[in-house]
Amino acid sequence: MTGGVAVLRRTLARNRARLIAGTVLVSVHQVAETAVPIAIGVIVDRAIETGDVTALVVWLAALALLFVVLTSAWRMGARFIVAALQQEAHRLRVEVAGRILDPRGVRTDLRAGELLTISTSDADKEAWILDVVPRVAAALTAMIASAVALLWVDVPLGLAVLLGTPVMLGLLQLAAPLITRRATAQQETTARATGTATDLVSGLRPLRGIGAEATAADRYRRVSRDALAATLRAAKATGVFVGVSMTVSALLAVSVAGVAGWFALDGRISVGELITVVGLSQFIVEPLGMLARMPGFYATARASADRLALVLDAEPLLPEGTVAPSGRGDVEVRAVTYRSLAGVTLAVAPGELVGVVAYRPEDAEALAEVLSGQVPPDRYEGEVRVGGVALAELGLVHARRTLLAEPHHTDLFAGTVHSNVTAGAPGADQGAVQRVLEASAAADVVAVHPAGLAHEVTDRGASLSGGQRQRVALARALAAAPPVLVLHDPTTAVDAVTEHAIAEGIAAARHRDTRAQSTVLVTGSPALLSVTDRVLVLDGGRVVAEGTHAELATRDEHYRKAVLR
Repeated sequence: MTGGVAVLRRTLARNRARLIAGTVLVSVHQVAETAVPIAIGVIVDRAIETGDVTALVVWLAALALLFVVLTSAWRMGARFIVAALQQEAHRLRVEVAGRILDPRGVRTDLRAGELLTISTSDADKEAWILDVVPRVAAALTAMIASAVALLWVDVPLGLAVLLGTPVMLGLLQLAAPLITRRATAQQETTARATGTATDLVSGLRPLRGIGAEATAADRYRRVSRDALAATLRAAKATGVFVGVSMTVSALLAVSVAGVAGWFALDGRISVGELITVVGLSQFIVEPLGMLARMPGFYATARASADRLALVLDAEPLLPEGTVAPSGRGDVEVRAVTYRSLAGVTLAVAPGELVGVVAYRPEDAEALAEVLSGQVPPDRYEGEVRVGGVALAELGLVHARRTLLAEPHHTDLFAGTVHSNVTAGAPGADQGAVQRVLEASAAADVVAVHPAGLAHEVTDRGASLSGGQRQRVALARALAAAPPVLVLHDPTTAVDAVTEHAIAEGIAAARHRDTRAQSTVLVTGSPALLSVTDRVLVLDGGRVVAEGTHAELATRDEHYRKAVLR
């Protein structure tokens, strides 16, 4: 795909069977609708004026059959179209969600709320193209059939419709680009408002903690006003367009009917033909109005398609990677420059428990991000190797099984405590689960709830306290038992006693029963650092000191002030 037009074309192509069937049937419906005033005119001329009862019965039966045809054609055609529309909207939602949730990430600057809007509202609106095409085809069919009927009654009347319709549509299309621009602006500002609202709701607790609710509310209020203004501008443009087009359509229909009345008085057409012309004049208002409204619907579908293309055309953040892991648990960071890191170099041997103390928080965050494998290799200089293989070259599945980086701000899934703990180890038995619960001090979380491991956890772990969420997330990481585990400040929300218990638990779970697993603790906690084999100190984006926790606490005053505060 290369843009919104390609998205629309693909939608039409992969729904062609239902689309063709639906278009043909609704077009048959419009032809049948056109035939109704013709049939009534024929009944007046050939049965009522002549007093022919047999002809009246025959033509009334034909009229009844005509209504059966037009009703059946509409019902079946609408069924095909609605089925195609709903299925396509579902497909798009699944595709966009798949791209957003792609383990390799998606290269886009859109925020979570904007992505949510694209995967829901825009997916639905793009599918409108499957309704626009049949409606336009049916309306054009109705106009052509009406023009042919009017030509049969009187050539000037038919030519008036045949020539007047394309001229009117051509003039109205001049406003289509403006409607498209305003529809696009409306959807973009609405998506930004949704994104801001999502950020506000997800960050409500910390906002309350720092007393920033008013500032956040003001920000949302400004974005919401922009969205409202864009919506009103789009509605105004669409309203003016539809109003003008409907007026022109009505004038055309009234003109045809008026001329037909004059012709009837002059004797050029019969009474039945006059009834036919008046009926057709009233009927063509509907397809003309439909043709007038369709540019607005197309503009909305096109704008949504453009926004869908921002996700569907986006490249993955991470390379595919095809190299299998070596099975070793060593880690090498070679001259990595990323954000605040300035050529940092470090190494972790297989089975080693290493602590990393960063005097600047931004260094800790940058290092944890690089080690997570979620940073595209084109965004940093240097190299990260796991088991002797460059992280970027590892296949994604192998990389996830080899290295697990648990971020500082972690989320839990809606479910139970048990389902969260075993998310990375679905085959873990009860004994394994109990061991990681004790190692992470999450056994206390289970004990305080009557349901135990079956205790319900809401989305993002909102039903648990900050410390409980941290401990359950740590238990989940330990249960996965990867060869390399990176933990970034895993105990900031727990008390000192619990922190000491967790430190001993991590060391026991990862390094006392086996020496094959490596662990990196990016932290400033003295409890955690005390159980490490050695500590690396980062300052200014580089490693500036190295030693055991006890050695550094004794000889390095800066380290002592930073850690033993």
